[in-house]
Amino acid sequence: MAHEVVDRIEEFGPELAGLAEENEKLGKLSDRSVELLKSAGVIRLLQPKEYGGYTAHPRDFAEAVMAVARYDGAAGWVCGVVGVHPWELAQMDPRLAQEVWGTNPDAWIASPYMPNGIADPVAGGYKLSGRWPFSSGSDHCEWNFLGALLGDGKGKPAQPINVLHVVLPRSDAPVLDDTWDVIGLSGTGSKDVVVSEAFLPEHRVINQSDVQAGAAAERIGLTETLYKLPFAAMFPLGITAAVIGICEGALALHLSQQRDRVAVTGVQVKDDPYVLYAAGEAASEINAARVQLIDGISRLYDKLESGAPASIEDRSNVRRNQVRCAWRAVSALDEIFARSGGNAIRRDNPLQRMWRDAHAGLSHMIHVPGVAYHANALAAMGLELPPPMQVLI
Repeated sequence: MAHEVVDRIEEFGPELAGLAEENEKLGKLSDRSVELLKSAGVIRLLQPKEYGGYTAHPRDFAEAVMAVARYDGAAGWVCGVVGVHPWELAQMDPRLAQEVWGTNPDAWIASPYMPNGIADPVAGGYKLSGRWPFSSGSDHCEWNFLGALLGDGKGKPAQPINVLHVVLPRSDAPVLDDTWDVIGLSGTGSKDVVVSEAFLPEHRVINQSDVQAGAAAERIGLTETLYKLPFAAMFPLGITAAVIGICEGALALHLSQQRDRVAVTGVQVKDDPYVLYAAGEAASEINAARVQLIDGISRLYDKLESGAPASIEDRSNVRRNQVRCAWRAVSALDEIFARSGGNAIRRDNPLQRMWRDAHAGLSHMIHVPGVAYHANALAAMGLELPPPMQVLI
């Protein structure tokens, strides 16, 4: 069962936590961290069973990502990003799944999805060129998911704009070292990748709109509810789960450090009602964030499982809550970090790294509240969403 994955994470969690500082210094996950994550099977949770995966409920995936992130935020982030790619790959031409997983079920796929390239149609497929930043975990991935605009055959975007998701081997998308120098989530190794006129056979390309609408799976005969979920519900899930997991880990560390701490006033923190009040409130807020994230994806899953369609309002509710729970958890972390004492800012205290990692995660575009909240209000009033607003709903 999928929760075996969480059990394995908990078994080697202390070792994973011990590797977090090394990962930050390396600017990517260490080989040992990757070995542990592969042995746990986190990345295979959303992978089809026929290729060594679990076809797990997305709730189980989110809980596994949180479990990893509690020990190492960067490792949790990579699991949340890389771990959702098998879900989309399963909805593409079966020939691609065989290429990627046929001989190696543990093959990892990086991204990003931003359409930073042009895919020009040619005989049998496309020619792709572009450059993409923020390719998390790319040093340990054999393949890449990239966003691209359909070209007009002359290297310019075709009109109207059509966004594609394309998959190509790492040999066609080299990783550029020295392109990841950041203040948080350093261990994710989210470096730039560059592609120059790489050939893409047609079976490695899918329209973003098909994945967004949940129509791609039906086209190839997938019947599992997991693969009917919309992209805008699944793509943010792992990322937000990582942020919440980081906050859970920071809360646990804060409590362990405060247990015996004596403030400058000579009062033991365990006797300070103000610090303890903040800790209790933060614990409730972080837990509420966890519950809200899991509830949202579970409700959407249950609706599709029953055979009912997911309305725009259903989907926008999930996005609204997913954004809100990330901000709720990080705001709670801020409250306890401010009460953790001066030693919290020392480089050798993991709490400062967790605080930086959580804020770095909050800066991801799927956590920007404006459009998500705006779209949700329109949907709740029964009004039509402008096309640009529908992209991540």
